[in-house]
Amino acid sequence: MNEMNHTRKPGYKKIYNRFFKRVIDFLLALVMVIVLLPFYLLIALIVVVGSGFPIFYRPDRGGYKGKSFKICKFRTMVKNADKIGGGTTSLNDPRITKVGNFLRKTKLDETPQLFNILTGKMSFIGPRPELLKYTNNYTDEEKTILQVRPGITDYSSIEFINLDEVVGSQNADEMYEKYVLKMKNELRIKYANNVSFFVDVKLFFKTVGSVIKKAFKYVFKRK
Repeated sequence: MNEMNHTRKPGYKKIYNRFFKRVIDFLLALVMVIVLLPFYLLIALIVVVGSGFPIFYRPDRGGYKGKSFKICKFRTMVKNADKIGGGTTSLNDPRITKVGNFLRKTKLDETPQLFNILTGKMSFIGPRPELLKYTNNYTDEEKTILQVRPGITDYSSIEFINLDEVVGSQNADEMYEKYVLKMKNELRIKYANNVSFFVDVKLFFKTVGSVIKKAFKYVFKRK
């Protein structure tokens, strides 16, 4: 009798990733945008008072199926920060504004990505979208990452929640490419191959716990 092929279908090919995940994302993002709109206006005002316009930072990132898109964040750095330094934020990066430092530590700068989720460019849970110079050079295996929508958080986001401390204050881009990028991509591939509703729920609560812990550490460290 011939052996049956029990190869498991990777998560990114399953109906949850191709359909249900998008429906859940859209409905949750719609509710959250409505609820958070007053807070968006407040944060926008604080950003303008602190460092002027623009309010948002919208760089190009590698996206779903390899299509690039403009990610949306509250601006946390000085104007033209990309021209002053590299794409990786270093420890105590001088480009970060005072308001921006608080937004980064509390992850509030990421909340405008709800609009990216509404438009279908991102998901709540998924690999953090990378710079085009990295995604354009993905290996065949790494291209698996692009079979799921990029997200606000995933395994790699939790593992490297203190990325600035990992890359240090000198040669941040070099340190990222040499010691971090490969590990992050391995975790991103892990997510793409195992994406499911239960994995997403698990990562959501892990992220909430990690963000709260980081925010408390930041607040009490300053006292």
